[in-house]
Amino acid sequence: MRLRQPENLSSFTLNLVNKNMNTSISTQPPRRNLLAALIFASRWLQLPIYLGLIVVQAIYSYKFIKLLWGLITHLNTMDESTVMLAVLNLIDVVMIANLLVMVLIGGYETFVSRLNVDDHPDQPEWLNHVNASVLKVKLSMAIISISSIHLLQTFINAGRLPENQMMWQLLLHLAFLLSAIAMAWTDKIVYGTSHQAH
Repeated sequence: MRLRQPENLSSFTLNLVNKNMNTSISTQPPRRNLLAALIFASRWLQLPIYLGLIVVQAIYSYKFIKLLWGLITHLNTMDESTVMLAVLNLIDVVMIANLLVMVLIGGYETFVSRLNVDDHPDQPEWLNHVNASVLKVKLSMAIISISSIHLLQTFINAGRLPENQMMWQLLLHLAFLLSAIAMAWTDKIVYGTSHQAH
């Protein structure tokens, strides 16, 4: 019996130490998990922003219908340049609406939660491979397209606009273009570096 007592004592001591370690380990992660869950759940604070973009889409739909109705009702009194400017205004509204859809769907999918529309027949093609980098490039290209429409409107209406205004608009368009090229080039470098690392 005397020979068994140290073994029992040592096993009891080991069990007590393991129990204390397990208790300390089990009590620490919930605190970290709670903080991580809180930080992760904070992404839902962006939900009112995306709901607001839906309202903005409704506003642009109303604006498009209003511009289209004005073009139809005053078509007989418009010359060719006026009709072209009206059409460009409609295209401008469409481009901005497409930009809103891209920000709304792509941003929500990337930063808030998955939409789970993989089996939907109307799922956008670009949504399959959307991420922050792709979304950034697509948004820059959409902004350049909108700027191109505005620049074309300016050149059509050049006789009524000051030269200084046209110059600044052209410089702004070039700045958009250079920024898009710089972002695409940066993404290409980062993408190539990450693939080489793997």
